[in-house]
Amino acid sequence: WGWLSLKSKTKPNGKKPPAEEKKQYLELEYTKIRVVDFDLKELVVLPREIDLNEWLASNTTTFFNLINLQYSTISEFCTGDTCQAMTACNTIYYWYDERGKKTKCTAPQYVDFVMSLCQKLVTDEEIFPTKYGKEFPNSFESLVKKICRYLFHVLAHLYWAHFKETVALDLQGHLNTLYAHFIVFVREFNLVEPKETCIMDDLSEVLCTPVPPPAPTPAPSAPASAPSPSSQNHVTER
Repeated sequence: WGWLSLKSKTKPNGKKPPAEEKKQYLELEYTKIRVVDFDLKELVVLPREIDLNEWLASNTTTFFNLINLQYSTISEFCTGDTCQAMTACNTIYYWYDERGKKTKCTAPQYVDFVMSLCQKLVTDEEIFPTKYGKEFPNSFESLVKKICRYLFHVLAHLYWAHFKETVALDLQGHLNTLYAHFIVFVREFNLVEPKETCIMDDLSEVLCTPVPPPAPTPAPSAPASAPSPSSQNHVTER
């Protein structure tokens, strides 16, 4: 696929914005479906005994694998014909090569570039060291931020272009949980600029709020009982 620079820019498609489409993924019947129902922030907070870079490396690698897997479930529906550009909301994502040349590509091409580059980075021992005592490079955090930005683009495209297929496969609960976990993680460590994620803020607001526990079922009221003989004996006659 050739070497790609780590630059990626978003740009409106230049056309008059269409009327706001109804976003199926925001409907309550779908947003309420999660795989877990606890506060995801508990999963992302840095444990006291863990090094920050180790924590970022572990989570970033996990998100890369999970998002790659989630995309693979609908990849047969994401083709050069159905997705002629990498879109999410009214945004088209372009690649910029190492000379700064803008490249517009189909969504499957873009996702392939993302996953190939992420795979190259997370398996590079000089960037994501796995051997004890080996230090992380000074550029590590900036590379993690770029990986997370790319992965966000893939998640946004999944919701925007392939949510119907995801529902048909009954995988919306997995996608919702993965998206919420990812957003809570990148917010916790400021890994993706808010201006990048704002196109999905409506979904983030819904999914990053813990699901309220179901209301307790009221206990059936006990039937009224007749007063006992002893209580009747204490009734004062007037």
